[in-house]
Amino acid sequence: MTGHDTRTAAVEVFADRTATTRHLADWLLEQALNKTSGPFALALSGGSTPQALYSLMATEPYISRFPWARMHFFLGDDRFLPHDHKDSNFGMLQRLLFSKAPIPAANIYPIAGTGTAEEAAHSYEAQLKQFYGADRFEADRPLFDVNLLGLGADGHTASLFPGQPVLQEKTAWVAPCIPPVAPYTRITLTYPAIHASKHVVFLVEGAGKKETVAKVRALDPSCPASQITAMGEVRWLLDTAAAPSA
Repeated sequence: MTGHDTRTAAVEVFADRTATTRHLADWLLEQALNKTSGPFALALSGGSTPQALYSLMATEPYISRFPWARMHFFLGDDRFLPHDHKDSNFGMLQRLLFSKAPIPAANIYPIAGTGTAEEAAHSYEAQLKQFYGADRFEADRPLFDVNLLGLGADGHTASLFPGQPVLQEKTAWVAPCIPPVAPYTRITLTYPAIHASKHVVFLVEGAGKKETVAKVRALDPSCPASQITAMGEVRWLLDTAAAPSA
């Protein structure tokens, strides 16, 4: 039984990136097809690890089978940059998936890269609330069907970095964050918004993440990812290198 937090979450381990990616693509397709009424909302992560997934979704047989017209795509976080910047998560998703799959333009929700970071966060939160149809989350009514997350070596996920004020946010759904060392301001979903998910999936690869995975699963308070919870389930998809020793 998959748990609601990172400690009780089910762990699935795969031999390599190819196996992990195909499993996740198949699982996402199953989830999308099984939801036959209403939109299917996904929050996608940036970074290098999920890029193989996005590329795979834009190829056969997946591109012909996903119910793109019912799918709505959000970002878990992004750098506060123009969308054509090489480090923009939205730009990456546009290149690998959005420009290739037959997704209605209205079903794609980028985070603004102009104005101020505070304005971009407020605007994105307003979009989420309009999509959700309420200004506050209701128990057992998720905003996202699937929220895909990565994990940094420092224990961050989305743009929830150690020691940052955003970790204390209890009411806002979206907030700006300035990472301790990274050069760009970020816009990120907060803990409450991530919690409003039917499925939270951590996709993690590489031996460099093995120790961090163990810490997060032990609810180490130094790792922001330790505090991730879901209305529904949290699950881990790991390659063998990232999997903690038994």
